[in-house]
Amino acid sequence: MGTHVIKMPDIGEGIAEVELSVWHVKVGDMVVEDQVLADVMTDKAMVDIPSPVHGKVIALGGVPGEVMAVGSILISIEVEGAGNVKESAQPAAAAAVKEAPVAPAKVAAVEQSKPAAAPRPAAVCQGPMVAREADERPLASPAVRKHALDLGIQLRLVRGTGPAGRVLHEDLDTYLAQGQSNASTATAAYAQRLDEEQIPVIGMRRKIAQRMQDATQRAAHFSYVEEIDVTAVEELRAHLNEKHGATRGKLTLLPFLVRALVVALRDFPQINARYDDEAQVITRLGAVHVGIATQADIGLMVPVVRHAEARSLWDSASEISRLATAARNGKASRDELSGSSITLTSLGALGGIVSTPVLNLPEVAIVGVNKIVERPMVVKGQIVIRKMMNLSSSFDHRVVDGMDAAQFIQAVRGLIEQPATLFMDSF
Repeated sequence: MGTHVIKMPDIGEGIAEVELSVWHVKVGDMVVEDQVLADVMTDKAMVDIPSPVHGKVIALGGVPGEVMAVGSILISIEVEGAGNVKESAQPAAAAAVKEAPVAPAKVAAVEQSKPAAAPRPAAVCQGPMVAREADERPLASPAVRKHALDLGIQLRLVRGTGPAGRVLHEDLDTYLAQGQSNASTATAAYAQRLDEEQIPVIGMRRKIAQRMQDATQRAAHFSYVEEIDVTAVEELRAHLNEKHGATRGKLTLLPFLVRALVVALRDFPQINARYDDEAQVITRLGAVHVGIATQADIGLMVPVVRHAEARSLWDSASEISRLATAARNGKASRDELSGSSITLTSLGALGGIVSTPVLNLPEVAIVGVNKIVERPMVVKGQIVIRKMMNLSSSFDHRVVDGMDAAQFIQAVRGLIEQPATLFMDSF
């Protein structure tokens, strides 16, 4: 048997170190070739690290949240044959690695399961209850009864897992740890809670925190909110979905907004730009690469619809759907998560009335979509019901003047309210 040491690979783009985000294996696990061992986080994306060999994990080289240099030992695997570590070097290699600790767990009321010096008030939090009669005496040892009394637990409500349903110390711990309702639901609703949870800020959450802090510290944010009548574009969307939805796919509002950005940016090239504040250089792009802010389980990600200026409604819709699915599944590549020139962010029905989105540096503009609501509006002297929506957008005042930002959003508004103008250049 030999040892195969896997080192942190060179992921490219001049990256010298990455953050170890999560282990998918532990010491003692058997792994096969191409099995994902760990995820690491670069400045742009999550990257899978696969195993090049079959074998048994004997040591892990870091803990989640640790920043590791490229070339450092990531994991050691016991393999058939000689491996890639000389026999004399194996003890040193083994000493250089360590097993990742168990992730921090909830510091919950289970910590209170030890017998207390003084009785507590009536049960603070409770687990699964057992339907026993009020005068029924559950099976339990004197020590368990004393333990329950100290914790303020009514023993008749605790499910016993011992022989013949005997209540054990572990059953009291489970009862407390699960934090469910008291014998009286009303009492439990107002019961004090003493549990705490510590969550390490690592991986994608750390990157998001760093980027948001960096954006708010470096850019001179200002926001602009405008109300838009989306009745006409929603009618067009419904008509197109009814006519072509079965063959081309359903359209959401986002492809129309992407198209509106593309058309409006022709007259506002200073907004379709990136600002390198260290080099003091503004780069204006002819191509419109629209970032679509997407909420995933691991945090906020921004996959990019490239060359939106060259896409039809259905092409944009298909690409938005594909990228959103990849981002939510953690499968979006580094290239798919970088290179945007302007970002579109939407919370859909949860969009609220107004928001103040944070810039996605080095971009200088982000357009936020709020929810659509029906409201009475005055149109040509008549009160009518219209579908209204706000756009809440933020800009970098170092690059974009307030007048330009307002005129740009007004241009987007005009295009959406008269949706035929989105496609006039196509005729």
